[in-house]
Amino acid sequence: MEFTMGGRLEVRITPADVGKRVSVRRAADVRGEGAKFTDTVGVLTSWDAGVLSVTTRNGESVRIAESTLVAGKVVPPAPARRRGPAASFGELARATARAWEPVESELLGDWRLRAAGGFTRRANSVLPLGDPGLPIGEALGRVRRWYGERGLPAYVQTSTGAEGTQERLCADLEEHGWRREVTAEVRIAALAPVGDLDADISAVRLAREPDEAWLSRYQRFETPGPHVLKVLGSGPSVWFASVPGDGPAGVPAAIGRCVVDGRWAGFMAVEVGPEHRRRGLATAVMTALARTALDEGASAAWLQVEADNEGARALYDGMGFATHHSYHHFRPA
Repeated sequence: MEFTMGGRLEVRITPADVGKRVSVRRAADVRGEGAKFTDTVGVLTSWDAGVLSVTTRNGESVRIAESTLVAGKVVPPAPARRRGPAASFGELARATARAWEPVESELLGDWRLRAAGGFTRRANSVLPLGDPGLPIGEALGRVRRWYGERGLPAYVQTSTGAEGTQERLCADLEEHGWRREVTAEVRIAALAPVGDLDADISAVRLAREPDEAWLSRYQRFETPGPHVLKVLGSGPSVWFASVPGDGPAGVPAAIGRCVVDGRWAGFMAVEVGPEHRRRGLATAVMTALARTALDEGASAAWLQVEADNEGARALYDGMGFATHHSYHHFRPA
């Protein structure tokens, strides 16, 4: 990380740069071992009373005393991508939302309040793709009341780490007492290489609806009520994949879901039974779904993976998926 001009460290940011992506270096505590420095990259979300707040790619808000600044500069809004399809945040956010529709929704300005009986945070959170049309505190009050009327906790889904994402909103939510609970990565890749993976797909079965066997492997609910089936069935063109198990209970060894939407194919609910892992079944499910999506004209792929799911992240690394941005769910403290 280069800060110098003519051999000197310089602070080349001011409060006028709030809202821009910056890279800053600050002096850490010195405990007899010489000067130590810490670097932070993210969006400058505030600069008040001698304290800067920088929201990083993973949604963390870092507060920095102005007096500790050693260097700082404005940097491009997002690093250049070297592989995979080009995609704006807005396009991708809308495609991912269409693949996981709620049971009911209501608009608050450009915010979409979504509810589905509590089945997954994604279907029971606000999707804020613009201005709510109200001051932020009043908008959040409306959000809490709307979810409270449905007996649900209030969540707001935000995104960070790409051009046009919502670092400022993350900072506003923290200022109003909301806290980040979950962080996940939205990853994208070219679709054809996924369909070309060396995988045995002969045992993969594809269907337009999830049957009882498929639902018995899916682990996100206790009872698959109508609200669950509506969310799972939502999207322009939905496919369900399963690999039969070898036990008498009829539970599949592996399952997956794919939604084809124009050029995008979204992969979700890829699960493999613990006793069937390391047999290439997740790859087989992904490959079969990718080939079906290619037949329907898709060319790009996306998926979402929680930041602490190391096994899934390694699998998707090998398939060529790269992180486009991160998303987070905030809840009132």
